Amino acid sequence: MFGLFELPVEDLVFVLCTVIGGGLLLITVLVDDILGGFLDALHLDFDIGGMSLMPLALSFISMFGVGGLFATQILDLHGGPAAVVGAFSGTFAAGIAYVLFTALRRSEAADPFSMSDLAGREAIVSVSIRANGWGSILIRAEGQRHEISATAPVEIPSGTPVRVTSAIGTGVSVEAIAPPAPTTPGPDPADRPAG
Repeated sequence: MFGLFELPVEDLVFVLCTVIGGGLLLITVLVDDILGGFLDALHLDFDIGGMSLMPLALSFISMFGVGGLFATQILDLHGGPAAVVGAFSGTFAAGIAYVLFTALRRSEAADPFSMSDLAGREAIVSVSIRANGWGSILIRAEGQRHEISATAPVEIPSGTPVRVTSAIGTGVSVEAIAPPAPTTPGPDPADRPAG
């Protein structure tokens, strides 16, 4: 006997699954980034198709409880048949959770570029760079123009084309791109003295 009413053991199991599984699922959804970072730090990252296993397991557990309660209270099934209804309900809920969480993962924005991604790209100096000092460059990345702090071992005036050589903290190191050698026309054969 539990409190003022008697609760069969199977119903108690289903209620506990519903409450504990549902509560933990809610916590997981709300603090997924914190929990995911903690598990990553412990190298305990389990996933199925790029999705964490935790929401799937908790969806199954909570809906196993709901399905079991539905079977015992509405369908008047008990024992094994109630557990089978709970298992079908839990599997269906885990499938829905998989579809929803996969869709949410796909809708997340891509990570922004990092400074090291810029190595080898060409840019233009927007603010002159003093030798071993700092200036800035304009560079195209991710479909937009960005102004980024830049340094170089030699002075590079504004407007000079440069190539990013490496990332340095939140800035980059650059080198001037040698302009193509000017082509000087050779002597015109018509200008030769007749001989």
